[in-house]
Amino acid sequence: MRAVAWADYAPPLDRLALGIKFGGDAALAAWLGTLLALRVRETAPATPALVLPVPLAASRLRQRGYNQAWELARGVARSLGWPSDCGLLSRPREGQAQSTLPLSRRAANVRSAFHARALPRGTRVLLVDDVMTSGSTAEHAARALLRAGAAEVALAVLLRTPAPGPRAEMS
Repeated sequence: MRAVAWADYAPPLDRLALGIKFGGDAALAAWLGTLLALRVRETAPATPALVLPVPLAASRLRQRGYNQAWELARGVARSLGWPSDCGLLSRPREGQAQSTLPLSRRAANVRSAFHARALPRGTRVLLVDDVMTSGSTAEHAARALLRAGAAEVALAVLLRTPAPGPRAEMS
């Protein structure tokens, strides 16, 4: 899966992610989505993709009042002129917050957590999330989309946690 990130998860940008995730700042998330769209435009093929957010579990959605990934995805889609949808991919299985788990337990926590409705054959999807650390959430969401008929799934994240050591480039 091809992935692109706007920036690394590090000070002072980490505060942006915390603000949209836990601070209830949907307007900030939408604006950051337009910045993420600039990065997507640099790396994406010209063919439009369907823009989808990584969904929240129902309890987290109720707790936060909105899905920050959906606000980012709407900003990306609006800026690129691509279609978006917040209901095609769902997260029917609750799990622990990924941020509370060690990297070694994250994949198991999201295994079978996602469900996607059937997609038209050949659909290209751009999956959008706020932060990527291990990649487990994106991987399992992408698997659900591929099972549902997506031809290709790419990932755009606002911030990514860099691997220890020299900075690795993402494209």
